[in-house]
Amino acid sequence: MPRLAIAQLRPSKGDYGANLQKIGGVLAQVAKLDPPVDVVVFPEAATSGYFVEGGVRDVAVTAGTLFRDLTVEHEAAGAPPIDVAIGFYEVFQNHFYNSCLYASLGGKDAGVRHVHRKVFLPTYGVFDEERFVDRGREIRAFDTRWGRAAILICEDAWHSLSGTIAALQGAQLVIVPSASPARGTGMDEEGIRLPASVVRWERILRGIADEHGVWVAFASLVGFEGGKGFPGGSVVVSPTGEIALRGPLFEEAVLTYDVDFEEITRARSEAPLLADLEVNLPHLIKSLGRREKGEGRSKRRQATVNFDPATNGTSHLSPLPTTQIHVVGRGWTKETRCRSMPTWRAGG
Repeated sequence: MPRLAIAQLRPSKGDYGANLQKIGGVLAQVAKLDPPVDVVVFPEAATSGYFVEGGVRDVAVTAGTLFRDLTVEHEAAGAPPIDVAIGFYEVFQNHFYNSCLYASLGGKDAGVRHVHRKVFLPTYGVFDEERFVDRGREIRAFDTRWGRAAILICEDAWHSLSGTIAALQGAQLVIVPSASPARGTGMDEEGIRLPASVVRWERILRGIADEHGVWVAFASLVGFEGGKGFPGGSVVVSPTGEIALRGPLFEEAVLTYDVDFEEITRARSEAPLLADLEVNLPHLIKSLGRREKGEGRSKRRQATVNFDPATNGTSHLSPLPTTQIHVVGRGWTKETRCRSMPTWRAGG
């Protein structure tokens, strides 16, 4: 049963060094917790802020450089061995990406375990991401010290196929780092008024968890960049689609939750949607590779359609991809949440 921590931060825009120090402060705070935390999830672009646009080239680092710098902060914090998932702008083979590093800090098996590069880059509304970074090309689950995980960065999670790929590859926990500005006003299922974007995010995340029987951890930026506000509201969602933990709105916080993987077994036995998909997937993939075109009333012919991976398709012959914060607490559960956001207080 891994213990999860979500750090929703307010980064200093464009200041890699200052943000690393803040991340080090989180690690120092987390190091004091008992029982110890197994993995800390940070938001999208936590090392730089999200809306850096053309400044990507100034804040982008390699995964190896970020791991080295995180190791220095981890050692300075005196923290025990711990895993981190952290969003950053990456430079790799002469290209820039919006990425998330998953690494183990401390211990004999310390090292980089996975780098996910954001596949779906928004180019609408206030977003123009594809002007500044390249698209990633795969979604892949990977093994950690405590189980199997997959990462979807923000917009990746809005495409239902992404969560399906992660679950089919064995992910028990889907990590979703996000930098999604607050937009509009709306109400959740309990009639509580929230930013409309927060309401929609919760619906999307609950759908991923409920359909596939997986845990979902969503870490959101807070603060303002260029007049656009990030609301926070990080959540942990159980395999039955229930929100187990909510973070505060527009406040920095570190939230902790003990994730029970046995709940995956129970959820999938009650709603075996993923098992049904595994059985039917070979047939569905074949159907993607053919189409029927009628000629008159009696003659039909089949034609192969080649799908461009850039448009979220695949050839029917191709296999699926293989494999210092001042507050630490459990966050706001359904029982403690009220119609107006209360003052945040420390918890255990």
